[in-house]
Amino acid sequence: MAKPLAHITDDRPREKLARGGVASLSDAELLAVILGHGVPGRPARTIADDLLREAGGVHGLARTSISRFARAAGVGTVQASRVMAAVELGRRTLMVPPAKRLQFLSPQEIAEYLLPRFGAHAVERLGVVLLDSRHRLIRVHIVSEGTIDRTIGLPRDVFREAAIAGASAVAIFHNHPTGDPMPSPDDVLLTRRVWDAGEIVGIELVDHVILADSTYYSMRMAQLIG
Repeated sequence: MAKPLAHITDDRPREKLARGGVASLSDAELLAVILGHGVPGRPARTIADDLLREAGGVHGLARTSISRFARAAGVGTVQASRVMAAVELGRRTLMVPPAKRLQFLSPQEIAEYLLPRFGAHAVERLGVVLLDSRHRLIRVHIVSEGTIDRTIGLPRDVFREAAIAGASAVAIFHNHPTGDPMPSPDDVLLTRRVWDAGEIVGIELVDHVILADSTYYSMRMAQLIG
């Protein structure tokens, strides 16, 4: 059965977004995506064009009330709420300064951040600290979780997360439930594998930190990397 013409038109801005990214959409196309769908005879793009015309352009949306949106042909209370919420989110990005991100300039700073969060745990876990080009924290991700004395970590798992986050550098870490942070031969081997993989993909490995309950071991401080 053929798809209704109005729905085909509604889908085009979303398809364009998927192909070219959000910056490729016009103001009307962005608004059509927010609206989500139109009504028979009035696709979302047509409704978006009318709303922008009546508001005097995209800046006028911030001065339009939710009741005015809801009265527009083809727009109900739910869609009007979506538009108002999107406008308010945009306003807040300009009004609220972003939180200052942690920056790690030494192995000690990385270890002191990780130790209280991931040091004492019943089983071994491998994680990655994702950093930008200035070694500021993007986020921390647990890559794998193992038994009481062993976890499995693969370089591809580490760098998959780094690529998703757009990280320029990473620090890997894992905990030793035994309470002894000294590295095993497998720990040293993992460090070398991740270092080699980072050299290939162009993402710096800044450290591999092994965490115990209250102490840690830094591969960089031990001059095993770098």
